[in-house]
Amino acid sequence: MWGAEMGANEYGVVIGNEAVYTHEPIRDTGLLGMDLLRLGLERGKTAKDSLSIITTLLETYPQGGGCAYNDPSWMYHNSFIIADPLEAYVLETADEWWVAEKVRNVRSISNSISIRGKGDMRRDGIIQHAIDKDYCKNDKDFDFAVTFSGSPISSIPSPYSREGKATILLKENKSKITPQLMMNFLREHQAGICMHGGFESTGSQVSHLMKKKKSIHWFTGTTLPCISIYKPYIFPIEGQKYYRPGPYQMVNSDWFWCKHTKSKPVNKKIKMRSIENSIISRVNDLVIQKDQISEVKFLEKIKILNLEAWNKSYQMIN
Repeated sequence: MWGAEMGANEYGVVIGNEAVYTHEPIRDTGLLGMDLLRLGLERGKTAKDSLSIITTLLETYPQGGGCAYNDPSWMYHNSFIIADPLEAYVLETADEWWVAEKVRNVRSISNSISIRGKGDMRRDGIIQHAIDKDYCKNDKDFDFAVTFSGSPISSIPSPYSREGKATILLKENKSKITPQLMMNFLREHQAGICMHGGFESTGSQVSHLMKKKKSIHWFTGTTLPCISIYKPYIFPIEGQKYYRPGPYQMVNSDWFWCKHTKSKPVNKKIKMRSIENSIISRVNDLVIQKDQISEVKFLEKIKILNLEAWNKSYQMIN
C-alpha cells in the first residue's frame, strides 16, 4: 500500500491516523486515509500546513477504497492527529466532510469520532449538509461526534477503551511526559493499547518534538511494542536502517518485521528493556550535550545508536 498510518518528516511534523465509522457512505474508490497522511507529510512544513493540505485533498478527491492490502472490502473514514514542535491539531472526517480542533491539553484519538460541538475549523456547508440529511435539527443541535458518528457517543470515553485509557495516562502524567513513558503507555494491556490477537499492533512510533533542536523519532519497526525495542531516528535519515518505500509486490519473509513476528521473543522482555533503556539514556545525554558538540557529530552519534539498537534487536530473535 502506498500510504502510512503514522510518520514524521524533516520539518518536525508528525501525523497519526485512525479508522472511524460514520453515517456518511463509503466510496469504492478515492484517497485512503493513509494516502492523505503520507501526502500531508510529504508536502507540509508545519502541523497547520499539513492539516490544510489534507483537507484540501479531501474536498478535491474524496476518500474511499479498500483499506487493507489483503482485504479490499474493509473500508472506513479517518481521523488524524497532526503535530509539530509548536502546536497540534485533531482532524476528523466523514467522507468529504471534516472538522478540526486545536489541541489545548493532552489528547488521544482511537476508533471513534471525538470532536464535540463544531470544532475550531470545519468544511464550509457541513452543518447545512447534516441538517439536510436529518443528522441534526439545526445549527445549535450540531455536535460533530454525535451528529456524524455511526455508533453511540459517550461524554467520557470508557477507561477500558484505548482512547479512554490513553487519555487517563496522559492526564495523570501531565508535565512529566517523556519518550520512555510514552513507550510504556504503548505497552499497556488492560485496555489493549498494545494490541494482541486478531488485530495486532503493526508498528509503534514515539516522537520527541523539540523547538530548538532536531526532533528524535523512535520506531519499533515491529509488531507488539511489549516485545520490541524502540530505535532512534533523526533527519536526514541516511546512515540509519530503513527500507525503501517500494512498491513491493509481496511481503518478504526476510524482512525483520516478518522474522520478529514469527519469533515473538516473549522470554527476552527483560533483556530488551535493558537494551532500550541504555539506548534512551545515551540519546538523552546527547540531547543535553547538543549545544556543546557540532551538528555533524550529533547526527553521527544518533546514527550509531540507531544501528546499535537494530543490531541488538536482531540478536533478540536469533
